Amino acid sequence: MIPLRMAALAGRNTAAVWHSFGRPMFIVILACAGLGAVADAPPALAQVAAADRPSGPAVVPGFWDPRRRPERPDLARLTAVRFMTEVDYPPFNFAGPDGNPVGFNVDLARMICEELKVNCTVQMRRFDTLFDALDANRGDAAIASIAVSEQTRRRADFSDPYYRPSARFVGRRDAAIDAVTPEGIESKKVAVVAGSAHEQYLRTLFTEAEVRSFVDSDASREALRRGEVDFLFGDGFGLSFWLNGASSGGCCVFAGGPFVESRYFGEGIGVAVKRGNDTLRLAINWALFRIWETGRFTDLWLRYFPISPF
Repeated sequence: MIPLRMAALAGRNTAAVWHSFGRPMFIVILACAGLGAVADAPPALAQVAAADRPSGPAVVPGFWDPRRRPERPDLARLTAVRFMTEVDYPPFNFAGPDGNPVGFNVDLARMICEELKVNCTVQMRRFDTLFDALDANRGDAAIASIAVSEQTRRRADFSDPYYRPSARFVGRRDAAIDAVTPEGIESKKVAVVAGSAHEQYLRTLFTEAEVRSFVDSDASREALRRGEVDFLFGDGFGLSFWLNGASSGGCCVFAGGPFVESRYFGEGIGVAVKRGNDTLRLAINWALFRIWETGRFTDLWLRYFPISPF
């Protein structure tokens, strides 16, 4: 069975419900009135902020609790890390003009090696071969936007999550957008991809909204752009790229904050290592915490996501 990466960006619609993995913290780069923490939200509606929250790259997700600082592991036996990533999954990993791997995951892998002070290589492989390559010791760690799930944990062990999927509402720029709550969008027409976890979430928790199902994300976005619906609900990453691209025509903006309920949208994205390789897994956890603690994760995030999915 092929492991899952972040389904919405990969073009996979899924109605699967995942086990809870906890909620992320968020770093506020700009002061925002009315911003609430995810940890304080009700479990069924893990929404971060009110509708007047800025839609620009003001909030960067972080998943590291400073009160649970990991201990520095013994790195004496760790001299090099052979990272593997996928061939073509921009902006997370893809081949640059010179054929070498580039992208968010690639840059983060190199930061991990810098923090660990070890030699680092990054090689590209087909996504469906990554776990087999780990098992065969052709690489030490896979950083390729692999979703941590019951399925993927059968094949590998994982680091702490370094990002996770988010779900977002988008509305037209010229519309007055009130608070995006079940009560606030009562009777509003909301576009969603048919059969997706986003549709399941809407029909479960936003029962008074008029849900309009579309065959794919392009069709749902076009319905919003044309004004045929009031809102669109979908994957925050895909929507952030759409809002920042030419195809949206500048029509729309994020409305409200991200929804990160893990039972619907996934446990998070981690670095995979061969099962039982606790030395490397703990070393990566420590390095990720340090990268976040020193602000380098924030710089990296804002470089790749000019309109924040969060």
